[in-house]
Amino acid sequence: MEITDLITPESVIGGLRATSKKQALQDLADRASGITGQHERAIFDVLMERERLGTTGVGNGIAIPHGKLPALERLYGVFARLEEPVDFQAIDDQPVDLVFLLLAPEGAGADHLKALARVSRLLRDKGTCEKLRGTDSADALYALLTDSTENRAA
Repeated sequence: MEITDLITPESVIGGLRATSKKQALQDLADRASGITGQHERAIFDVLMERERLGTTGVGNGIAIPHGKLPALERLYGVFARLEEPVDFQAIDDQPVDLVFLLLAPEGAGADHLKALARVSRLLRDKGTCEKLRGTDSADALYALLTDSTENRAA
């Protein structure tokens, strides 16, 4: 599982303006809707349901919201660097500015877990995160995300 299996240049957002976790998830659901063909509200509801189970703010300014939708054919990712960090109720109580949304088909148990692990490994790299925080260009963010994938094949 590679990051390039999950995101395309169109699924990367640089400088997303959001003032809350809810707004960030709404904006991500909107972008994901255009990429997946799924209804924005269905995506948002799945993400909010997952957040009610426990925060997807994993610490160090990173969140990996995720959910499963029955109509999806494959895994999809959307990455955003927030213009200003927002409170995500992260496990370390730090605000979040890097968000990698992951959507999976209903029956994608192992693939969903592999994708979560791959994204987590990528965003645990402090150097990669510093570079991601250094630009709001979607093209540059995509290049950094995918270059990191190629340099650290799993």
